[in-house]
Order: sequence, then C-alpha cells, then structure tokens
Amino acid sequence: MEKLMRIFGAAILATSLLVTNAFAATTLPAGKPAGVKKAQMMNNNMLLIIGGIGLAGLGIGLAASGSGGGPTTVTTATISTSSNTP
Repeated sequence: MEKLMRIFGAAILATSLLVTNAFAATTLPAGKPAGVKKAQMMNNNMLLIIGGIGLAGLGIGLAASGSGGGPTTVTTATISTSSNTP
C-alpha cells in the first residue's frame, strides 16, 4: 500500500511540474527588462492598507468583546439545625 502511495505521489508531482511549465506564457527575451516599470506603475497598496485596517479592527473587536474567560467561583454555605427536644 505504501509503495502504491509513493508511486501515486510521484506521478502527481511530476504532472504538476510539467503542467506549470506548459502554462507559462513565454520566456523573457534576452537583454530586455522584465516589465519592471509596468509593475511599479500598478499600485495595489490601497487594497493592502484597507485589508490591514480591517484585520486590525476585527482583532480589536474580538479582544474587546471577549467574555473574560476567567475562572468562576462557587460558594456554598452549610446550614446546621439542631433541635432540643425535652
């Protein structure tokens, strides 16, 4: 059974490596820039900032609304009654 799983895992790994290379668009031309200017012009920082603020707010909200989680103490009292019968 273990040998079958190893063969299956190796086949899946080999297939994934081949498929990722097959779906690669094109290779970069030699001596030319790799689109650095275009990548720098695309400013996606706003989405990261909004997401960070949202996660911070979520964390603060969860921390503030916590139920305390401390130990609860239970007190019990014993009542003794004595009767004096003549």
